[in-house]
Amino acid sequence: MKLHFTTVVVCSLILSFSLLEPAMAGSPFCDSKCAERCKLAGVQDRCLKYCGICCEDCKCVPSGTYGNKHECPCYRDKVNKKGKPKCP
Repeated sequence: MKLHFTTVVVCSLILSFSLLEPAMAGSPFCDSKCAERCKLAGVQDRCLKYCGICCEDCKCVPSGTYGNKHECPCYRDKVNKKGKPKCP
């Protein structure tokens, strides 16, 4: 009985990790655009995180490393809980 329970637990862990990995990975489009957008950022990991979130929602990222948000109104208009711009 213990062997059966252990087998079920291990199989469910493997299955859950295989299902979660694609959800955590960004799209190639967003990854490349955000890498370009955040290459000069002081806090790279935070910039990449929020750029990725905004890119997935808006399906676009403004060109350059700063500004140009007029190119993507959805990206420009996203705000956090405090009303400040969410997207880098």
